[in-house]
Amino acid sequence: MARTFGSAYCTGMSKKAIWIGATIGSTVGGCIPSLWHASMFSFSGVILSAVGGLVGIWAAWKLMRG
Repeated sequence: MARTFGSAYCTGMSKKAIWIGATIGSTVGGCIPSLWHASMFSFSGVILSAVGGLVGIWAAWKLMRG
């Protein structure tokens, strides 16, 4: 059973891939400030975690589209 969102189909697998991409992206983005010995919970850690999550969502979306 697929729902349409615009012209894309939202299936269970695509949602799972997007969640995996967001999780991996936000984890990697949050760990980047440790390169300059900043905390994962610092301002830069939170911002880069959000950016990493968005990049992960974008990457998963691109991979699912083909």
